[in-house]
Amino acid sequence: MSQVTKQAVLAALSKVEDPDLKQDLVSLNMIRDLEIDGGTVRFTIVLTTPACPLKSKIESDAREAVQAVPGVEKVEVKMDAEVPNDGRVRGLLKVPVHHAVAIASGKGGVGKSTVAVNVAVALAQTGARVGLLDADIYGPNIPTMMGVKHLPPAKDGRIQPGEAYGVKMMSIGFLVKPGQALIWRGPMLHSAIRQFLTDVDWGELDYMIVDLPPGTGDAPLSLAQSLSLSGGVIVTLPQQVSLDDASRGLQMFQQLQVPILGVVENMSYLELPDGTRVDVFGSGGGQRLAEAYKVPFLGAIPMDPAVREGGDRGVPIVVSNPDSPVAQAFKNLAQEIAAKLSVNALKGSQPKPVDIKLVG
Repeated sequence: MSQVTKQAVLAALSKVEDPDLKQDLVSLNMIRDLEIDGGTVRFTIVLTTPACPLKSKIESDAREAVQAVPGVEKVEVKMDAEVPNDGRVRGLLKVPVHHAVAIASGKGGVGKSTVAVNVAVALAQTGARVGLLDADIYGPNIPTMMGVKHLPPAKDGRIQPGEAYGVKMMSIGFLVKPGQALIWRGPMLHSAIRQFLTDVDWGELDYMIVDLPPGTGDAPLSLAQSLSLSGGVIVTLPQQVSLDDASRGLQMFQQLQVPILGVVENMSYLELPDGTRVDVFGSGGGQRLAEAYKVPFLGAIPMDPAVREGGDRGVPIVVSNPDSPVAQAFKNLAQEIAAKLSVNALKGSQPKPVDIKLVG
């Protein structure tokens, strides 16, 4: 039996590519804790996000590649994930937030908060550390949609975020009476958003999802000044009126120099019990908008009354009915966002040496 060498194992793994990042696992420093014990090879694959949509394929390809090395009798693969920091400076935050993503729309009523909530929870379900910042000061819906009424007591002089479904959250809705109208000018709104960043004990986060208010007013500007965003996602309906407004949101991100991760078409169609699809708001508008601005189309989210019901009672659809088509669409969207953030974060990164242990 020929002796297995580290060079042979790494050479095999260097032919296995991450389909999203378009680089091999060795160059990306995804291979850790490599051990060679006679004919047994053990190693850990460290993905750039626990939400990787191709996790099983990467593991299978790596296992197959190493198994083909002469002398290898057994391959033991462990999967892990480390979300890379995008390198942006977020000085107002006391702890690292690896990625900050704004969910925006040009108008209200398109389900932007629903998208933000379900994306945040879907990411948390994969094991990621997730925060959800409700920056919609005038219409804070996140507490209701997440089923949290009160914040925990402050600790060491810092506000403790609410938490549900593995997601930490902050909203002005926790600090005012239910239904209270906030008649604030820009400076007060800016001050509130800064306080959400400086005085809340978020802890280290892989992803902070920010639910922006509709339009292109003070809140997005305040957020861009206070928090360096990793990217923005535009939510639209298929209909033309919504597309016109969503295009303004895209232009806002461009002017603020926020990377645009893509466009989401919400309430894309209604599927009847007999399988017939009804295009309630038209069809294909999100795809056309993405093509017009040369940005990715992240997917279409179907209509489902259960989404509204879950939002009203504080149980997101990815929790209440995780196997439904609409829940799967939200999970796919979360994976797409995570994958694009990983690609952007790793641009220009330098590979590190692989940690190798020879046993026996």
